[in-house]
Amino acid sequence: MPNDDEPTAAPPAHSRPPGRGQFIAFEGGDGVGKSTQVGLLAAHLRGRGREVVVTREPGDSRIGAEVRAILLDGGELDVRAEALLFAADRADHVTSLVSPALQRGAVVVTDRYVDSSIAYQGVGRGLGIDQVAALSEFATQGLRPDLTVVLDLEASERRRRMENLGQFDRIEREPDHVHERIRQAFLDLAGREPDRYLVVDAGREADQIAAEIAAAAEKVIE
Repeated sequence: MPNDDEPTAAPPAHSRPPGRGQFIAFEGGDGVGKSTQVGLLAAHLRGRGREVVVTREPGDSRIGAEVRAILLDGGELDVRAEALLFAADRADHVTSLVSPALQRGAVVVTDRYVDSSIAYQGVGRGLGIDQVAALSEFATQGLRPDLTVVLDLEASERRRRMENLGQFDRIEREPDHVHERIRQAFLDLAGREPDRYLVVDAGREADQIAAEIAAAAEKVIE
């Protein structure tokens, strides 16, 4: 019987239509430096003359602010309701922002996407990878990134960074063993499709990380 805590099969990829822009997602645990690296990559690509749309989940869809407030800053929430709210935000995010930008040829760089739901709700919350992956597949109509960057960081360093920030939302307050399962889930997903993922050691200097990411991004930018 398959272990539901391990990724089994990736959802079917939708081929890129001719002339479509590129889609790059940043994934990883809280405190690994995703926001910094998203900004650095966007600046690099804009310097090369590309239109870049920077976005995040949850938060930048038309319903994102309300959903983010419930998910991250609210009280206790049933785990199934949590997964459904993430999926609702993602569906609107793809429809209202991501897909239109790709259709006009822009590069879309998002801070979190489907893999975060699989890692956090599917594994961390114990809902099951297959169920959460199917829900995200429905929400996104199968839209997958051309490149997914996983910023990986040792648990002790991640915790130190979060403590220095001094603010923990509802999900960040989960115990360390849950976050370690989430970290492993990201690595497992990347291991399934190494050609579409870049796993980066996030414990290094920001400029070193940015250079590695930029080199990988340029390989998928037409």
